[in-house]
Amino acid sequence: MTLTPFMFLLVCPFLFLAGFVDSIAGGGGLISMPVYLLAGLPPHTAVATNKLSSTCGTALTTVRFMKNNLINLKLAVPSILAAIAGSSLGARISMSLDENILRNIIICVLPVAAFFVLNKKMFSREGGKTAAVTIRTVTVSMTAAFLIGIYDGLYGPGTGSFLIIAFTVFAHLSVEAANAQAKAINLTTNLTALTLFLLSGKVLLPLGLAGAVCNMAGNYIGSGLVMKKGGKIVRPLLLAVLVILFIRLIMESV
Repeated sequence: MTLTPFMFLLVCPFLFLAGFVDSIAGGGGLISMPVYLLAGLPPHTAVATNKLSSTCGTALTTVRFMKNNLINLKLAVPSILAAIAGSSLGARISMSLDENILRNIIICVLPVAAFFVLNKKMFSREGGKTAAVTIRTVTVSMTAAFLIGIYDGLYGPGTGSFLIIAFTVFAHLSVEAANAQAKAINLTTNLTALTLFLLSGKVLLPLGLAGAVCNMAGNYIGSGLVMKKGGKIVRPLLLAVLVILFIRLIMESV
């Protein structure tokens, strides 16, 4: 495929924005995927190339959260394993399930998710930035990771956002810790998919690497804001991501 300067001029600024949004509230793929398609990449190449840039951005954010002690591996590892199991199951179900049925289910779920985000008493939990490990926390986190992992395998968009909400509302993690756990899970699933795409030769490396650099820059700035401002910046951006996802699903169903 022939690369043009226009492709880089289109992809790079939007991949920065996608990284910024994704590091704070998840849902960066709602920005980056359409941009790669607008740049003229075939669908499979767009998905694979987007996975390269998003994986690099998520990796940077995850490492930064780890350095600031926001990720507790005793909680993250079981959640990651549960998410992988759920994603594998979801992928199998997707082969036999009508996509329109899933889309309608998610349209009904999104307003409920928005309710939790808008409810300050449920979403903005007080507490330390680190994730405390208790039997209840591990159980709830693994259950949430497994169920949302199924969704990720079935459909995908907004997975990070749903993880943040689940970890904050039901596992009672702080916004910072919930975001960090979500990034650790996303990084693992992204690396798995990226490996397969690289082996298949579907990744457009020059454009993907340029997008990755911009995505990492956006993730770096966004993750810094999460650590400094927590829920004050996460909640409004998370709500915006849910609204965009809701509109996208409505348009796809028309």
